[in-house]
Amino acid sequence: MPVLIALAAFAAGALMFFKPADSTAPREDSATATPVAPAKPARPALTADEERYIRALWPIHGDVQRSTLRMSLGQIFFSNKDLGAPELKARVEQALGVYKNARTRMQDLQPPESLRAQHDDYLVAVRLFEESAQEIMKMFVDGREEHLLAAHPKGQAGADKIREIGGKFWPNEFAPH
Repeated sequence: MPVLIALAAFAAGALMFFKPADSTAPREDSATATPVAPAKPARPALTADEERYIRALWPIHGDVQRSTLRMSLGQIFFSNKDLGAPELKARVEQALGVYKNARTRMQDLQPPESLRAQHDDYLVAVRLFEESAQEIMKMFVDGREEHLLAAHPKGQAGADKIREIGGKFWPNEFAPH
């Protein structure tokens, strides 16, 4: 049961990548709405090099997000007995391939100095996802589901890093909490 709770928490964190806007919030008619000044100042314009780097990172980012979500949901489905071990293993192996490929592709990118720290942090996040997936793979060797629980902290730390970086690079990607 603790494994199921931890997996649900991990998936909830992973689902934050795709959180829809709040449809219950009241909406104002655009004709009667009063203009409101932005709460925070607009971010400075990106340089051409920064824009090129962020555009090159976008497809890598999408691959990492999809694989992480698919693997997280697979863990939940497995814990609920809605997915068998072979299917979960295939998802984890696929995610490991995506993470390795993402690291390789990112190492080929040349981030401008102004984005070097975020680039390095993104690589750390991908490495955390890899370590989480490698921990899950241990379950297929010894049969102990505790590996799912042990994998959670690294996966969550990776998701937190990606969300933070994504919020800077693509400010409208993540809905506010």
